[in-house]
Amino acid sequence: MVVGESGTGKEVVARAIHKLSGRRNKPFIAINCAAIPEQLLESELFGYVKGAFTGASANGKTGLIQAANTGTLFLDEIGDMPLMLQAKLLRAIEAREILPIGASSPIQVDIRIISATNQNLAQFIAEGKFREDLFYRLNVIPITLPPLRERQEDIELLVHYFLHLHTRRLGSVYPGIAPDVVEILRKHRWPGNLRELSNLMEYLVNVVPSGEVIDSTLLPPNLLNNGTTEQSDVTEVSEAHLSLDDAGGTALEEMEKQMIREALSRHNSKKQVADELGIGIATLYRKIKKYELLNT
Repeated sequence: MVVGESGTGKEVVARAIHKLSGRRNKPFIAINCAAIPEQLLESELFGYVKGAFTGASANGKTGLIQAANTGTLFLDEIGDMPLMLQAKLLRAIEAREILPIGASSPIQVDIRIISATNQNLAQFIAEGKFREDLFYRLNVIPITLPPLRERQEDIELLVHYFLHLHTRRLGSVYPGIAPDVVEILRKHRWPGNLRELSNLMEYLVNVVPSGEVIDSTLLPPNLLNNGTTEQSDVTEVSEAHLSLDDAGGTALEEMEKQMIREALSRHNSKKQVADELGIGIATLYRKIKKYELLNT
């Protein structure tokens, strides 16, 4: 189970876990339990057979659990799943089979389930909104994603990661970024977390003149005005989860490690590696030591 504020990259982590697993070549199916009306969520997850109910498709429907067979099912916002469906999901996990709506015989399934929430499920359990038995079934390997404001040391690398991402997507020239801009970004509270940072980098890629460096004049006013504002209220998450560092690293850290390893393989000079990644040489050496890449 992945826990974190909105925008911290829970689905990114889920996809990374899938890609690093033995199921990497199998389906990855994602569903947001909060985005689908309660009356439709059951048929989306479990599917239905021909003639199961009025208005049902003549050919029936394969549910997402069955579609993810041999692969990974990502259940985002699991805390919004209705109690009735929680019971049905629990049975599917325990029996490794599902019963589509209107079906008379179950279908065997073999899936990995990764769930995610930005809510306090411990409180939901106390209030009778979430099944305790399902929580313990899903919370086998808990991962908590810290908000971006608590990972200031990662801001610079993430800035260049998203700049690379959006310049490639838009076919733009990769811009430089002034050191004072990075410092401003480090001081920002990032209520929208990675999503907010990614959107900002996309905006800057679109507005920076070709061949020029991103400077503070291009930043939105809210960043210049609110860089040192007090931390806003955020959604509380259960403390009964491992921190990212306690969990032995994160998918984000694995991505960072891979980026550095690949850059090291392309250059003999650490200065060239640092320039490609858009980080200082001291930061690079600190990351190399952190990820034990000294012999790379």
